Amino acid sequence: MARPLVAIVGRPNVGKSALFNRISRARVSIVDDTPGITRDRVYAQAEWCGRAFTLVDTGGIEAYPGNSIAAQTRKQAQMAIEQADVVLFVVDARVGVTSEDDEVADILRKSGKPVIVVASKVDDPSHMDYGLHSLGLGELVPTSAVHGSGIGDLLDAVVQSLPDDEAEPAPDDDAIRVAVIGRPNVGKSSLVNRILGEERSIVSEVPGTTRDAVDAVCEFGGDRYIIVDTAGIRRRGRIDVGIEKYSVLRALGAIERCDVAVTVVDGTEQPSAQDTRIAGYAHEAGKAAVVAVNKWDVVDRGDTTAREFERTLRTFLDFMPYAPVVFVSALTGRRIGKLLETVKSSAAQHRRRVQTAMVNRVVQDAVLRNPPPPDRGREIRVYYATQVSTKPPRFAVWVSRSESIHFSYRRYLENALREAFDFSGTPIEVLLKQRD
Repeated sequence: MARPLVAIVGRPNVGKSALFNRISRARVSIVDDTPGITRDRVYAQAEWCGRAFTLVDTGGIEAYPGNSIAAQTRKQAQMAIEQADVVLFVVDARVGVTSEDDEVADILRKSGKPVIVVASKVDDPSHMDYGLHSLGLGELVPTSAVHGSGIGDLLDAVVQSLPDDEAEPAPDDDAIRVAVIGRPNVGKSSLVNRILGEERSIVSEVPGTTRDAVDAVCEFGGDRYIIVDTAGIRRRGRIDVGIEKYSVLRALGAIERCDVAVTVVDGTEQPSAQDTRIAGYAHEAGKAAVVAVNKWDVVDRGDTTAREFERTLRTFLDFMPYAPVVFVSALTGRRIGKLLETVKSSAAQHRRRVQTAMVNRVVQDAVLRNPPPPDRGREIRVYYATQVSTKPPRFAVWVSRSESIHFSYRRYLENALREAFDFSGTPIEVLLKQRD
């Protein structure tokens, strides 16, 4: 069973994300003075007085959404309220009750969920507008996310409102963490929604809709996956200062903490240098990698279309020939199962460990076939090899003169190990160690 869920809701720009970051003790949600920054639901684990719970940040609820994104943001917040065990209703203590606050209050009254009214931005007692009591939605707790005042009292109230039968958190140790990355508008959120079977992430034709990295858990074939939908990564010169810059940092952070990075490319367009750059982030981070060619349902295909597209794609991704390519359609669900099976296989290779005897045998056979070139007439001896770590698999090879071995020979040993043990879907690394 899942941990109790605590949802943070309110109108735009009242300090929800700042409160979320303060409670979760990490800068997970983007904080900016511009209203409407947080759009999708953002989750984090939190604990207070021995009680663990899941905290969810939401976008601002507008009384009259002015566009489709604002309407979907409101829908996402309402979904969080429906799933929550406790709701933190954040209001701006400096402004007092507004018509939009009344709109949110009406939604919460209809939900029937336990509500704690959080008066935010109370940096000084004089900032408190006691007219907030008129909302009539339970306990009112003044707080300051910036200075941390009132947060302890708030968390005390949260713990008291949680269900009595605390559920044990489901272990995530065996779950495969997947970061879905790519350029804006290639269908990342649509792909995530198709995998999850629900509108878990906001889908829009407007590039850059997803700003935060969004985690969700799903099961397929008896295996657990933690799917992270990320913001589209633009070319560096086109990244706006501020909000979008932080979004890209969140996406890169999602890559750092994932097991498998799924790079989504648009099958209706030719691969680009930006696709190369984005996939390169995962390669440089040592992550397992899968390339998903999306929108394949609308491509005018012939007998060789997929083969020709993959050949072109491989020229852009020549530094990661190990990455499998899967042609999918987020719209129709075509080959989504195949994509998850490939992700599982890549994750298994990413954490695979090979016995030292087998590693030594492969390396010694490779040396017999092609010894390292001598250094100024002096023979270079290769003594033994072993795997020293996983995620990604790393191998140490002890030699007599490590500085004299050209990088191409190290690549030769990498290829020999990959040929012997497969390692499809993951980079591997050979470290040359000098033995005195």
